[in-house]
Order: sequence, then structure tokens, then C-alpha cells
Amino acid sequence: MNKLRPYLFAAAVGGFLAVGFGAFAAHGLTDPKAQAWMHTGATYAFMHVMAVFAAAFLAGGGLRRARIAPPLFLAGIVLFSGSLFSMALGAPRWLGAITPIGGTLFLAGWAVLAWACLEPARD
Repeated sequence: MNKLRPYLFAAAVGGFLAVGFGAFAAHGLTDPKAQAWMHTGATYAFMHVMAVFAAAFLAGGGLRRARIAPPLFLAGIVLFSGSLFSMALGAPRWLGAITPIGGTLFLAGWAVLAWACLEPARD
């Protein structure tokens, strides 16, 4: 579990930021498109922050392959949510081309967790 501590720290910071960006979407933005991007980014970020904690729990419980998922989820948050947050705050729209890469990293993280659950039980 100690090897996952940096990922857990990053997830905790990500959770903090997800709540902050979600609140900003609700109270600090007037443009409906920007609000939607910010809300979607915050929702997916928070969901995958929780997935990092779940993966760490599974890894601590003996599913070694689960250790691969946290960096995939965190990179997905940076690319998926980060690109949406950036566009909501006025960055160029071409950043939207990065968003699906983050989504692919989310999918890879979930696939790794499924694969980890197929590991033989350890006694």
C-alpha cells in the first residue's frame, strides 16, 4: 500500500479540485456550455478519484494487478477533465481533441481492474 501512497495523495487532491470545479460550475459560470463542460469534468474526475481509492484497496487486498489502474485513472482525469476545465475557462476549443484520450485511459483503468479481479486467489 505504501507504493500507492503518492497516487492516493494525488486522488485526494483531485477530489478537492473536483468539488471546487463543480462548485465553480454551479455558481461562478454563466455560459451554459462552459457550465456543462465544468460539470462533466468534475463528475468524471470525482468518479475516478473514487476508483483510485478502490483500486488501492484491491491492491492492498492482494490483487497486485490493481496497482496498474491508479496511474491510468489519474492520467485520465488530467486529460479528460483537465481539457474540459480548460475549455470552460476559455482555452481554445481544439483541446477538446484531447478529451477522448482521457476517456480511453479511464476505460483502460477499468479494464485493468476487471483483469485484476480475475487473478487467482492467494492463501
